[in-house]
Amino acid sequence: QVQLVESGGGLVQPGGSLRLSCVASRSTLSIATMGWYRQAPGKQRELVAADTAGASTNYADSVKGRFTISRDNSKNTVYLQMNSLKPEDTAVYYCFARRRPWEDGSWGQGTQVTVSS
Repeated sequence: QVQLVESGGGLVQPGGSLRLSCVASRSTLSIATMGWYRQAPGKQRELVAADTAGASTNYADSVKGRFTISRDNSKNTVYLQMNSLKPEDTAVYYCFARRRPWEDGSWGQGTQVTVSS
């Protein structure tokens, strides 16, 4: 299991930007899949963005062109850059990591993002 610590959430106005960070307890070079999920009140947790190192990235249709997932392996960190934020982006955002497909994934504790004027 990998321990994950998230930061960067907060209150932002519509159209604004925010960058979430997730620091892993071990090198992200050894983590095959990292991603971001979100959960709004009364809704199921949904995939926002995912990165499989050396292979692919994918995004929810609702965030394509606005959000970008990236890794900084020197800092054991994965980022979610969020631009052109909308009120419907309001949710708790969770970092996810899985080292190998046959292993259980790890979850961060979540960070609140609120988009409101």
